[in-house]
Amino acid sequence: MDCKATLTEPFPQVDTCGSPYQRGRQHGAAVPERIVRSAGLYRRQLARHNVCAERQSTLALGMRPAIERFDPDYLEEMQGIADGAGVPLEDVILINCRTELLFGHGELSAICQELDDRCASLAVLPENAESGRLMHAHSSDWREECLDTGIVLRIRRGGSQDEPDLLMFTGAGSLARHGFNSAGVSLTGGFLGSDRDYRLMAGVPLVLVRRKMLEAPSMGAAMKLLWQTRRFCSGNLMLAQARVSADSQHVGDAVSLECAPDEIFWLTPQHGLLAHANHWLCPVARSRLNGQGLAVNPDSLYRQQRVETTLLQAINQGPGKISWAMAKKVLADDFPDLGGAFRKPYGENADARPATAVTTLIDAAGGAMWIARKPHQPHAFVEYRL
Repeated sequence: MDCKATLTEPFPQVDTCGSPYQRGRQHGAAVPERIVRSAGLYRRQLARHNVCAERQSTLALGMRPAIERFDPDYLEEMQGIADGAGVPLEDVILINCRTELLFGHGELSAICQELDDRCASLAVLPENAESGRLMHAHSSDWREECLDTGIVLRIRRGGSQDEPDLLMFTGAGSLARHGFNSAGVSLTGGFLGSDRDYRLMAGVPLVLVRRKMLEAPSMGAAMKLLWQTRRFCSGNLMLAQARVSADSQHVGDAVSLECAPDEIFWLTPQHGLLAHANHWLCPVARSRLNGQGLAVNPDSLYRQQRVETTLLQAINQGPGKISWAMAKKVLADDFPDLGGAFRKPYGENADARPATAVTTLIDAAGGAMWIARKPHQPHAFVEYRL
């Protein structure tokens, strides 16, 4: 896919390697101002809900044992980020555990709804892709003010099958958001809500679960990890893997994992396609849970349906009909105006209003990811390679 000159400033790429601490220090030193901005953004949000700065720091440092139990390397990496950026460790923990550290706080539900984003994910299996390789794409809404905290993080871990390298879009100071690895595993995520949310403390912060899944050598290993963890709130994870078979054919598969805090439901591709927005789709999940997401994002119903229908119409025309241009177009659907899969900034306070701020296209088999910062502007996509 051609990458044209951009009219917007792209997300900076941060390259890291070495030990967990060294990787973190390189990360922090590369984008210190973005890390300060990211921590400040979340601290201000919490302060608006009467969580004072001292209380924020105490809660953040209280997450250290949970992080260390899950993987002490992650705590080392966070310390490296803090030292590299010249900020306290609690700021980096806050960035990575902003939901979990507020367990038990009276305003938690309101805070979480303020922090969660509106998004859509899709996966197209190789037989339906014009390129012949698995396609994975994602769009998410942020406030404009959040854009200057985003980075593309490339981590060199050795590149072996057991320790694949990573290429991720994430917030500065954060260990993961979404992306792919050199084993062909890709991951995106989105908001879901249920009546089971925020009742029991999570065993592991969700950001760290995403990071560990992105380090996995296979879809199976990533799913096994997810089934071993207890989550704090609901969410959707779209997981895929692309690889080349023994007879040199591009193959791949995907699964949409609808996660409640204590239970996981799943959807597998139908007609070689998966699409998900911000409401529960699995019939079993809908029979067992009281979904809360539609109260926040009722437009999710037609956002998901329009993405899926458009792609199915292309599939019905024959194999190999879905191109990256079509994926971009379907994620840019603005029906009906401000409530579509694609939402432009509007109004006098556009910077503070959620809009479709980031669109990501992942070609894991090709080792590339295209990311648009402010996709409402022309020629916004920039290529990043693993």
